[in-house]
Formats: sequence, structure tokens, C-alpha cells
Amino acid sequence: MRTIVLIGLVGLAAQLVDGSLGMAYGVTTTTLLLAIGTNPAAASATVHLAEIGTTLVSGVSHWKFGNVDWRVVRRIAIPGAIGAFLGATILANLSTEAAAPLMAVILLLLGLYILIRFTFQGIPRHNLGKPLRKRFLSPLGFVAGFVDATGGGGWGPVGTPAILASGRLEPRKVIGSIDTSEFIIAVAASLGFLFSLGSQGINFAWVGAILVGGVIAAPIAAWLVRHIPPRLLGASVGGLIVLTNTRSLLKSDFIDAPGGVRNIFYVVIALGWAAAFAYSLREYLRDRENESSDAITHFREEQEVTLVGADTDAQVPDADSDAAGSQAPTPAG
Repeated sequence: MRTIVLIGLVGLAAQLVDGSLGMAYGVTTTTLLLAIGTNPAAASATVHLAEIGTTLVSGVSHWKFGNVDWRVVRRIAIPGAIGAFLGATILANLSTEAAAPLMAVILLLLGLYILIRFTFQGIPRHNLGKPLRKRFLSPLGFVAGFVDATGGGGWGPVGTPAILASGRLEPRKVIGSIDTSEFIIAVAASLGFLFSLGSQGINFAWVGAILVGGVIAAPIAAWLVRHIPPRLLGASVGGLIVLTNTRSLLKSDFIDAPGGVRNIFYVVIALGWAAAFAYSLREYLRDRENESSDAITHFREEQEVTLVGADTDAQVPDADSDAAGSQAPTPAG
């Protein structure tokens, strides 16, 4: 019973972080299950079964608070589901640990970029409102879904920083859209695991405990995202990406750093993250009117209207030119 309660609390905490920052649910819960002796495939299957419920509640909550861009969800979810199903099938038969260090390096660099940019520049506005194209979202979704299923988590850590780095969508919309589309990913990965493994190794009591904790936390997290200023949200996400991927890299077979060395890195990163957040908070308070969540959303909506108008003007011929052309004399002969 004590283990069930602990797992439920971890599910609650993981969903609170994931729903607020767009990542870390699968990583947190899978790590706990592996620590108590579950094999990787069964741990990932357990987490994804629980995620079917938590991501559904999370998606509805984000939608209610206006945190979802449905165009992004449509373009990223289906490729993500295909990648997740494929990844679940592969994980049931072999290990993909060799690719983990490379993925950690890529995500670490993205995290540093996001942390530095949001800390010192706030949310960049020159690309805000520009559409996220299918040719970008489809490959991203496939890779994120595959990593999510094979690693027990990765949809948020891969998808959130990539979309944030594009600068085309404010952080709360990125997080809400990633969390909402994750429902499809969880369903696809769960089907892949069930087809490959059956229910072997899955503890359904643990699934229920993780689910209950996540369902409780999901609406709270969606409310937080709606009200946290984008600059602070971006700095928080960037710091979390740096910390989690530094941890993955240092613990990988590629480096395998001693515990004392890892702890030094963690302390340095935590101090840098805290300093970045404090600076971001100071800058937000200096220009609260333009840095608030509502102000950024209003700016993006204005940019979208402007871009749509510009596209329409470019596609529709000028009426006066058409009239002049129709009145032009016909050449003789």
C-alpha cells in the first residue's frame, strides 16, 4: 500500500511539472519504475497506459484555458502516433540505449538556447504568429513519438524545445498543444506494447495510482500555464531541459561520470537556473504590461491577422488592374 501511495504522489508531481512545462511526466515516472526493478518495456508500457487518462484530462484542461493551437495538434499528432507505435514495437524486442547520449546532447543544446534566449530577450516577436508548417511538425512528431515510446518519455522533451526554438508560438500554446496531442501518442504506444507484450509485467495497480495522481494535477497545471508570464515559462522550460539531459548524458555509458562529479554539475546547473529565473522575473516586472501572457497572446493574434491579410492581398488580383485590363484595346488583325 505504501508503494502504491508513493507511486500516486510521483504521478501527481510528474503531471504537475509536465502540464506546467510541457515535459518530464514519462521521464519521472519511468525512472521511478526502473528504480524499483521493473524492466524497461514494462515500465514504459505502464506509464503509457496511465498517460491515456492523464493526457486526456490534461488536454481538456488546456483547451478550457485556451492553451491549445489545434493546427499544431493536427499536424504533429498522427506522425507522432506512428512513431510511438513503431518505437513500442521495437522496444519490446531490443534496446535503443545506444542512441540516448546523442539525443541528450541535441536536447541539451536546445535547452541552453531556450534558456539563454528567454532569459535575456524574453519571447522573440519577429516570428511570432507565423504558421508552423507540416514539413516541420510531421518529422518532429515522428521522432518525438518514437523517442517517447522507446525511452519511456520524450514527447515533451523533444517536441516542446523544438517548437519553442522556432519562436512562432508563445510558450503556453506550445505546452498546451504538446500535452493535448500526447493523448494520441499514449494510445498508439500502449497499443504497440499490448500487441508485442500482452499484459506481461504490467502492474495495473501502479497504472491506477499514476493515473489518479496525474488526473488530480492536470487542471492545476493547465491553470498555471495560462497565467505564468511567457518569459518566466520559457526560462523554466529551458532550465529543466538542461538539467534532465545533463543528467542523462552523465549517467550514460558514453560518459558514466562518478556520483560526486554528477552532483557538482547538478548544483552548478541549479544555481545558474535560479539566477536565470531571477533575472527573467526582474525583467518581467520592469515591463509587465508587454510581457504578460495576455499581451503576448494579443500580439500573436494581431500578427496572424496581418499575415493572413497579406497572403490574401497577394493572391487576389487588384480590381482596378482587372478592370483596366478588360478595357485594353484588342490588337487588330
